[in-house]
Amino acid sequence: MLRIDLAVPDCDLEPLIEALLAGKSVVIPTDTVYGLACAAHLPDACERTLRLKGRDLSQPSAVMAASLETVFSTVLPELLGRAGARARLVLPGLVTVIVPNPSRRFRWLCGSDSSSIGLRVPDLAPALAAAVDRVGAVMATSANLHGGPDPASLDDVPAEILDRVAVVVDGGRLPAGRASTIIDLRPAAPTVLRDGAVPAERVLAALGA
Repeated sequence: MLRIDLAVPDCDLEPLIEALLAGKSVVIPTDTVYGLACAAHLPDACERTLRLKGRDLSQPSAVMAASLETVFSTVLPELLGRAGARARLVLPGLVTVIVPNPSRRFRWLCGSDSSSIGLRVPDLAPALAAAVDRVGAVMATSANLHGGPDPASLDDVPAEILDRVAVVVDGGRLPAGRASTIIDLRPAAPTVLRDGAVPAERVLAALGA
């Protein structure tokens, strides 16, 4: 396992990019908690990564992009209309939004219903954002064992995970320290599915709900 410290000036994230494109699992800091991630476009990598966490493969997992520009150009270009406009109001941010997926992209991350998908656009450190953008998008889930506490630092990430990933990026202790708030943008009235790093009321207010 290679460890990269984001605090080092001009740190080299090329090994992270290479590991992701090769289908390997990594641990990275987001704007909420440390995430266990892999390239979202590689189904086998996603399955291996979720098994490493001990997560039920029938449960949906979010696809994470580094910028809204990437979302609307390549990741989910069909994200139009009301859901697309709403997503722009709350992303980037400490939220995961559930949006329509009319082209059934990333079906292996959608659980039993590929007509919708979870989307994250976190506020990442610039160097890390550039690296994720090189990959296109990643599947990201909290870097804990299923049901375990949210990892706000690498010390909180279980050894069972750290010992089996290719690269770990150290971003120090994360100020949020809680998983993202999940908002379903599909209904006429946005629905809170999980209260998390940002109060749901604040997200709903941003949506005018």
